[in-house]
Amino acid sequence: MPLVFEEPKNMSRDRSEIMNRRSGLMGWVDQIRYKEIYRQVIGLLLVAVCAWAAEPGQLRILIGFGIAIAGQLFRIFAAGTIFKNHKLASSGAYALVRHPLYLGNILILGGFSLASGSLLATLVIIAFFVIWYPAAIQYEDTKLERIFEDDWRNWSTGTNAVLPGSFSWKALTNAHWNARQSLIRNGELYITVYLAACAAWLWLRAPG
Repeated sequence: MPLVFEEPKNMSRDRSEIMNRRSGLMGWVDQIRYKEIYRQVIGLLLVAVCAWAAEPGQLRILIGFGIAIAGQLFRIFAAGTIFKNHKLASSGAYALVRHPLYLGNILILGGFSLASGSLLATLVIIAFFVIWYPAAIQYEDTKLERIFEDDWRNWSTGTNAVLPGSFSWKALTNAHWNARQSLIRNGELYITVYLAACAAWLWLRAPG
């Protein structure tokens, strides 16, 4: 019977406290940066902002949509092999990078930013990634190392956080993908519907 790993009890505390939150104003900044719900909600809202701020340019929009679709397909693939805090995912998308969902998010927001053609939206998205993603990566790495210990350390050695350092088709395809785990339990179906709605809105707002 495979071992089941539970998240340590202290991980239920405020993430910024776990990561040694600073005092004063910077402590307040840390609390915001480590709050997962802020990162998730703002990321989704930024997709809608791109649609709202869209400028005309069909070719640019189609290229941007292609990048965003690639990002969401990569998220769907990665989400079908992850069982959070219960089993260390190290195959498939996780053989390329430690945080493939974040890579997918970068492609999605990058694609929508390109499709939008809005410099302001692009600058806001860049600021969003700079503020929230280093903190998220640091927290997730710390959490997984505490849960999986040597298994995580062995896997993470030579596996970049977000940008692939190497590519192996065999490693990428050597994973059991579970559609229900990805689309329903990890919510990728609902995210896909939301992204499709934002894409349709963007296309209607920026004809020509």
